Amino acid sequence: MKQIFSLLILLTVGTLMSLQAQSFKVIVNNDNAVTSLTKKEASDFFLKKKSKWVTGTAVMPVDLSSSSAVRESFSKQVHGKTTAAIRNFWQQAAFSGAGTAPAEKATDADVLEYVKKNPGAIGYVSAAASTAGVKTVPIK
Repeated sequence: MKQIFSLLILLTVGTLMSLQAQSFKVIVNNDNAVTSLTKKEASDFFLKKKSKWVTGTAVMPVDLSSSSAVRESFSKQVHGKTTAAIRNFWQQAAFSGAGTAPAEKATDADVLEYVKKNPGAIGYVSAAASTAGVKTVPIK
């Protein structure tokens, strides 16, 4: 009985980890030539450490709202930090005059619309969201 219980726990944990790994998709405008990004590149774009794409177009990152579970997953997997830590980073940057946080949108549909309308935009949506009209970019 203990072996079955242990096996069930391992399967559940493995499934939850797999679901977390697939909980978001990074998207860019269809006109963007990028085909993939590293975690560092994605993090640098969202933290505004890199401000231009290789074509010279200004990068326009967009986050989901800070209460979003998808944002928490993105923050942990791409930045290696919690959403709260990233918000603290932006509060300090704003206070010191070093920069402002990316735009925030409430829903996947709002992020998709923003990315469609802005050639330099980069965002993320839930893994289940339709990405019609934008390009999904794998994170390596």
